[in-house]
Amino acid sequence: MLKRNVWLVSSILISCIVLSRGASAQDATPRITPRPVNDNSPSITDEDIQMLRKDIRSQRKQIIAANMKLSESEAEKFWPLYEQYVSDLVKLNGTKYALIKQYIQSQGALTDTEATSAVNQWVDVDQSVAELRKKYIPIFGKVLSPKSTAMFFQLDRRVQLMIDLQLASSIPMIEP
Repeated sequence: MLKRNVWLVSSILISCIVLSRGASAQDATPRITPRPVNDNSPSITDEDIQMLRKDIRSQRKQIIAANMKLSESEAEKFWPLYEQYVSDLVKLNGTKYALIKQYIQSQGALTDTEATSAVNQWVDVDQSVAELRKKYIPIFGKVLSPKSTAMFFQLDRRVQLMIDLQLASSIPMIEP
């Protein structure tokens, strides 16, 4: 399961590179393979999640590097700031991955209380990520031009949307 997910995320991220280099959204169709709730796939482990997250971070950085045309001076200031931003993002997304792991291990069998808690935590993570981006806009703006700052956040958001789409499409729906 992990290898399949890494491959799928990788193909999605490669699509992001294509999209960011001028192709239209219709030219790249993500491979979405939803699984039924009763799928008997093996449980995902902490190690699986850590490997997947590390791979995603590496590919995200490659996409940013391939698309941001930074001068040597900008790059010298940008990359340490980028690493701090990603570090903060990883902390926030830890909750999301813990929720996914818990949901997969429970095979979608949640009580009403667990379902309410999970959806609230998921929305809280999304809100925290949006707040983090807002916090970093002026910080990146100190080392990049306004257009380069906007491009970075556009790329960052695009990559995150593709990752979120893949995650959402590969997690079984909750049974009412």
